[in-house]
Amino acid sequence: MRKINKIIVTGGSGRFAQCLKNIKSKYKILYPSKKKLDITKYNTILKYLKKNKPSHLIHLAGLTRPMSQHEKYIIKSLDLNIIGTANVVKACSYLKIKIIYFSTNFVYPGTKGNYKENHPLLPINNYAWSKLGGESAVQMYKNSLILRVSMTEQPFIHKKAFCDFTTNFLFQKDVAEILLKLINRKGIINIGGKKQTVYNFVKQFNYKIKKGYARKILGPKHPLNPSINIARLKQILKN
Repeated sequence: MRKINKIIVTGGSGRFAQCLKNIKSKYKILYPSKKKLDITKYNTILKYLKKNKPSHLIHLAGLTRPMSQHEKYIIKSLDLNIIGTANVVKACSYLKIKIIYFSTNFVYPGTKGNYKENHPLLPINNYAWSKLGGESAVQMYKNSLILRVSMTEQPFIHKKAFCDFTTNFLFQKDVAEILLKLINRKGIINIGGKKQTVYNFVKQFNYKIKKGYARKILGPKHPLNPSINIARLKQILKN
């Protein structure tokens, strides 16, 4: 197990990174701006990492929500989530830096649920395809960890929550607390909470939330159960 001397976080201005900043840590963690570390420019990544010499890099930068962006702006999605991630992996591989990559549970087919880390993959939309493209680059570098995460913001930003869509939501702040306990692991780990509908999850924190129907919003053919099996995560956190 490699000793952690410094951690670099890409996407430091994003919402999840802000949650991570609020977690007390014994590690020195740097959150470079896009100007200092632009994932679309390999040489700037390499220059920054050579200067700061981290042992670990947590890769959060990329194009995320709303997911419709990935249908409308395919080139941007490709540049940030696939090519940008490949650039980060190239630099980490060259400098022998451990990389932790944030992916999504949406890389699973989303039809039956309870997906384990070794189950077949079939992304349910362009966002998920872009994250799987990033995973492909990370998988080629063995000093890596892929986290397939099911999380949402707190407070829940929508007026309605799907009562026909099953997943494993955790709030971003809860995932941030888990993250630093996992960074010396390798391979793939599913991260999420209890398997339940989005509505049942949100209702615990907002009793006024109204029911929404994914079938109406996403269409009759959209898969409604990308829930994940979190047995490996539970075992790791228990030890």
